[in-house]
Amino acid sequence: MNDGHIEEIISILGGELEKWELPIVSHLAKEKRNPFVILISTLLSLRTKDEVTSEATKRLFSLASTPQEILQLSPEIIAKTIYPVGFYKNKAKTILAACRELIDRYNSLVPDTMEQLLAMKGVGRKTANLVLTLGFNKEGICVDTHVHRISNRLGYVRTGAPEQTEFALREKLPHKYWLDYNTLLVAFGRHVCRPVSPLCGSCPVSNYCDRVGVTKSR
Repeated sequence: MNDGHIEEIISILGGELEKWELPIVSHLAKEKRNPFVILISTLLSLRTKDEVTSEATKRLFSLASTPQEILQLSPEIIAKTIYPVGFYKNKAKTILAACRELIDRYNSLVPDTMEQLLAMKGVGRKTANLVLTLGFNKEGICVDTHVHRISNRLGYVRTGAPEQTEFALREKLPHKYWLDYNTLLVAFGRHVCRPVSPLCGSCPVSNYCDRVGVTKSR
């Protein structure tokens, strides 16, 4: 694709977004920009379907809504509450460790820098970027499997792993799109530009796409 077409692509996807269901973390941020909710829901969302993450987040925050309150819960209670998210027992321990660290190091507040977030147990670049963008409205580019796949499929970047895609996008994606890029591409990836047999016949940006790696489509 012509790199200059990224603005047209993002504009088109933005116009289509109301037709698609928002990713759960983006939906939570739209309801209320709460960095702690974004952090915990993102930790829950790893390798878990959105609908499962949504219900697990609601159940957990109905029991406890602050780091102090969550620390009053046992790992077993948290695990039972967030089940059936993926790796729910490990995530229960990660959530407790994160809450303890927030209290001990950050006065119970979620830090707002990449370096501080990455220093927390269980927090990788995907989670850190989502907290920065959706929790604090600060610049970041969250790259998950959808963003990695679609950015390469379009021909906008040519990378082999999500972290490489993040840094490639940081070099060329206009800053004004950083905050919304993940939300747009995740929604687009779930509804149209699917991993296997994407819906190219009804894709609103098919004229701009190089279809890199696509061998079968509908």
